Amino acid sequence: MKKFLALALALMMLALPLVSCGKKEDIPEGPYNFSETETDYVRLRVVQQINVNKTEYVGEIVVKLEPEIAPVTVANFKKLVGEGFYNGLIFHRVINNFMIQGGDPKGTGMGGSDENIKGEFASNGVENNLSHKRGVISMARNGYDMDSASSQFFIVHQDSTYLDGDYAAFGAVVYGIETVDKVAKVSTNANDKPYKNVIIESAKFVTPAQ
Repeated sequence: MKKFLALALALMMLALPLVSCGKKEDIPEGPYNFSETETDYVRLRVVQQINVNKTEYVGEIVVKLEPEIAPVTVANFKKLVGEGFYNGLIFHRVINNFMIQGGDPKGTGMGGSDENIKGEFASNGVENNLSHKRGVISMARNGYDMDSASSQFFIVHQDSTYLDGDYAAFGAVVYGIETVDKVAKVSTNANDKPYKNVIIESAKFVTPAQ
């Protein structure tokens, strides 16, 4: 009987889902509403892994995309958001006072989506006047290949205008910059990867509340 009870308890523990502390997924943070259709606003809901069974709510980041500035980049990002590509991925590279980087399905900085896109920046022959200032979102890429961006992106923590002309900026944070601050300050290892995973729990289209 004791063995049976122990086995039943073990099976119950295995069946327990991850517990998330914080707001419910269906309640957006701030003056934005979820949208069933594609928009120029994307909300990232960020949590941090505390242990194997628990995550802790960090905050929301809403970015406004700029298709007039970087149409190819924005179209690619929207496609991935619509597919749910970013849901569950981590910020694998975090450097305080520089940027936070995510969007790699491998979580190592070596992965991406199935399709690379043209780099929309000056050194690649494309005009892009969006400067890499605090809160701007831009595409990460292989330093040797201007057209190697696919899914990895970074959000600038502090002004990094020396990146202008070499990376495709395509939007900016309009809500939740304090969440970027929180992520930028987490403890990381020698490879700039957080010791405790910082997770994009979901990426969804939203609209400003009327």
